[in-house]
Amino acid sequence: MVSFRFPFSFSQPSLPKPPRATSSSSRFSVSAVAVTLTVGAAAAGAAVAASRNPRHPILDWVFSSHPSSLLPWGSMTLADSSSESIAEPKTGFSFPATIGDSRRLLGVGLRKKSVLGLKNIDVYAFGIYADCDDVKKLVGEKYSSLAASELRENKAFVDQLMEADIKMTIRLQIVYGKLNIRSVRNAFQESVGNRLKKFGGGLDNHELLQSFTSLFKDEYKIPRSSIIDLTQEPGHVLSVAIEGNHVGSVKSKLLCRSILDLYIGEDPFDKNAREDFLHNAASLALHK
Repeated sequence: MVSFRFPFSFSQPSLPKPPRATSSSSRFSVSAVAVTLTVGAAAAGAAVAASRNPRHPILDWVFSSHPSSLLPWGSMTLADSSSESIAEPKTGFSFPATIGDSRRLLGVGLRKKSVLGLKNIDVYAFGIYADCDDVKKLVGEKYSSLAASELRENKAFVDQLMEADIKMTIRLQIVYGKLNIRSVRNAFQESVGNRLKKFGGGLDNHELLQSFTSLFKDEYKIPRSSIIDLTQEPGHVLSVAIEGNHVGSVKSKLLCRSILDLYIGEDPFDKNAREDFLHNAASLALHK
């Protein structure tokens, strides 16, 4: 029996529990990506076999495929549906599998903050999205000769993902209920400021940093489960939205690189999220 699986995978706890399918009205509930079967009982059996694979406890999905033209891993599509989501495993906060026209969820993670060295607070969960077509174009131009396993370990590829003019979104969902916008602003002041110095040749770049952090005004309220989107638009324009409302943009390749480095750079907030992103970006890029 042939087993088909979704080529994108996400890190899970050592004793994972399968996601619970819930109604679309529950905004941040744990839910599985919807599976459409059109190949009859044989494909259904493949889905069961994949779901029992301990190496891929959650994202072993079966997608619709025509029985007369089965590919090695089936014909895979993600329907554009807001009810399809993937959960960050510790918090249960879920992220839509796709946003916009072609931005695909390639990694989920958790931002933690140490308090006085005594305990870690879960600050926010995050999802990393990248435009499918942009990633494929980048790989096709320079890395088409590499296998996916080689590509995700290739430092030049990782660096170019952060340098290239690719539409990407980092979606933050607030977990810590006592967090306020001033804390977010101060945290970015430190973390983004350090990256600006790192990639800006040691220069202060104070004005550039202020142009970004000033977008997080005190008037904005961010209770638990609030959403903040940091999107790299074409032309290296960083766009910020809070709860779906656009609050401002800053055009700077250096700023975009510094933001992305927090999540997919060499010293990321969540190493598992970075590994998932690179694995899935490589798989996406080489999948025809």
